[in-house]
Amino acid sequence: MKPTVLVTGGAGFLGSHLCDRLIAAGNDVLCVDNFYTGNRDNIRHLLGHPSFELMRHDVMLPLYVQVDQIYNLACAASPVHYQTDPVGTTKTSVMGAINMLGLAKRQQARVLQASTSEVYGDPRQHPQREDYWGHVNPIGVRACYDEGKRCAETLFFDYHRQSAVDIRIIRIFNTYGPRLQMHDGRAVGNFILQALRGEPLTIYGDGSQTRSFCYVDDLIEGMVRTMDQNDAVGPVNLGNPVECTILELAETVLELTGSKSELVYNPLPFDDPVRRQPDISLARKLLDWSPQVELKDGLRETIAYFKTLL
Repeated sequence: MKPTVLVTGGAGFLGSHLCDRLIAAGNDVLCVDNFYTGNRDNIRHLLGHPSFELMRHDVMLPLYVQVDQIYNLACAASPVHYQTDPVGTTKTSVMGAINMLGLAKRQQARVLQASTSEVYGDPRQHPQREDYWGHVNPIGVRACYDEGKRCAETLFFDYHRQSAVDIRIIRIFNTYGPRLQMHDGRAVGNFILQALRGEPLTIYGDGSQTRSFCYVDDLIEGMVRTMDQNDAVGPVNLGNPVECTILELAETVLELTGSKSELVYNPLPFDDPVRRQPDISLARKLLDWSPQVELKDGLRETIAYFKTLL
């Protein structure tokens, strides 16, 4: 009998790619999404597939289904969306974790939490390792997401210690690729959209702040490997350790699109992290995983996708 895998947030950017991967591996997939930021077009090609089922449901409410594995990806992940409804963002992270852990406990299923590099806040340690506790403003405008994800990790470990729930936790660093939302406010999507439209590329701050950009296929590979291994519950950093300034990213997008757009500079948003780079030593050791897609190659694929939308 094929395993049944539940993917919450399955119509989102990462979730839809995960659904593709799981079906290709021979699983039955139950995709759950409330479509707050998910997009039906992301999974339209799977509708009607005998191994795919779509359920409109909000993880803030309990879910009673029979499953073997759970990937909990449900939560708005870009500042534009998670700051629009900060209370809903925190509730999605916390209540969603409680409901998925409850389901895992009832079904004796393994459950993976998609956490985030934002649990490190504006880090004082660089690069960031899993044993770093972070530097987070608990009352800032980003706290609904940062602290919501931190609390979700707490719940996962407490359910694991108290009730022996079989958990896995990954911390996802900046990820990009096809199906990235056009207007979610993140640098890769913003720059590509502006470049293709001939609009000025908006850089916040002086562009010296850094991020580490991981292509979606690499991220999904690491996620599945984390779920399938039996040696550690995590957390495990998943991201590209190659650090890049925002200005360098903008210049690369201009090069690849052939755009003549200018660069404009706006004030840096409040609490925006200055540096972000994962230490992936644990992922290399535990999962034999590291990103394989170079930034320019991944950006070419993402640009091609954005062209189809325009």
